[in-house]
Amino acid sequence: MSKTHARSTFGRTVEGFWLPVLLFALWWWASAGSQSIYFPPLATIVSLTWADLVRGPLPGFILFSLGNLAAGLGLATAVGIALGLLLGWMPAVHRVVDPLLQFFRAMPKVALVPLFIGALGIGALPKVYSIALGCVWPILLNTIDGVRGVEPGQLDMARAYRIPLALRIRRVVLPAAAPQIVAGVRVALSVGVVVMVVSEIYGSQQGMGYYVLNASRAFDVPQTWGGTLLIGLVGYALSTTFVLAERWFLRWHFARAQLLGQSA
Repeated sequence: MSKTHARSTFGRTVEGFWLPVLLFALWWWASAGSQSIYFPPLATIVSLTWADLVRGPLPGFILFSLGNLAAGLGLATAVGIALGLLLGWMPAVHRVVDPLLQFFRAMPKVALVPLFIGALGIGALPKVYSIALGCVWPILLNTIDGVRGVEPGQLDMARAYRIPLALRIRRVVLPAAAPQIVAGVRVALSVGVVVMVVSEIYGSQQGMGYYVLNASRAFDVPQTWGGTLLIGLVGYALSTTFVLAERWFLRWHFARAQLLGQSA
């Protein structure tokens, strides 16, 4: 890595963190000595949350939540890409089922969580299915658009060389649609975090959602604040990690876009 690139990466990192750090410092200063029941000092919130992270149940709850999220997102990715390839490759079938897809996409996914839990119980399985149902739609629709957006010239050349269909999809269609598919997974990740928390609020005895619910039931306001902030931090960390993984996975795409930008 060159020194210039390292400096630019450091600069982007500083730009991305200075505002949250500043807001955190202002909150810490403004809440110091607060006697409000609903807005306790940030120092108290951080202290109690850290204690639960070190000696309490939070590490196990976080692993439980992330395991459900990973399983649900993985299932949604597999189903969304498979169906998206099929519907994107067959426009006639897509036109028939598109109204149904749009209907289910518009349906609020968190409203279905109690139904899944009521039908399947309070274990991990209904939470995984709930997350998968919430995550599958952006992946599915982005995959369809990505497949339909493949340049016809590439497909014509592949047919002219009599490349088998399976190899054509793997070597031509999937790489061309990959940027949109990954964008759909990125959107699905944020949806999955929301559904994950809601699914743990309904009928669960572990997980970050349960931690917040249990604290609010006990009127433990600092713990409720701490759990909520922790969920936000976990979601932010997941999003940042995914963006880094996306830049590595699609490095050829970003390099090509940079070259096209320089030539323009």
